Amino acid sequence: MGIQLEKEFPSIEEIPKEPTEVEILNFLQEKDIDWSYVDEIKRLTKLNDQVIADWFNISVKTFRKYRAQQKSLNQNLKERVVHIFVLLKHGIEIFGTPEAFRKWLHAPNFMLDNKPPLFYLDTITGIRFINDRLTAMEYGDNV
Repeated sequence: MGIQLEKEFPSIEEIPKEPTEVEILNFLQEKDIDWSYVDEIKRLTKLNDQVIADWFNISVKTFRKYRAQQKSLNQNLKERVVHIFVLLKHGIEIFGTPEAFRKWLHAPNFMLDNKPPLFYLDTITGIRFINDRLTAMEYGDNV
């Protein structure tokens, strides 16, 4: 029986900064998007299972069961994972550290009807919307 090596976390650097839809589709086809990506999202965001399960529109019980079983992610979840990775990369680049970006994600924002950006991350449209807010911030709009 050989030694099984633990899979390394995926690198956020492998995600294109501002990918086109085609780049995202290619990334989904080329990479094995699995639970190691979800674990990296948890590591970078320090969010609990409940929040991430909400992003994936599944119960926390199902989320934990799937993760424990290393059940294959369906295409919808894989796409969400990639979009969240893109958002995390963008946010960390703008704020300089994962901690500073996390703080912004949790803070009520007047440009978002006084809701925290985290509130919008349960849909692809919401993830893109928050990513667009980050782009606006790069050009001096909203803090």
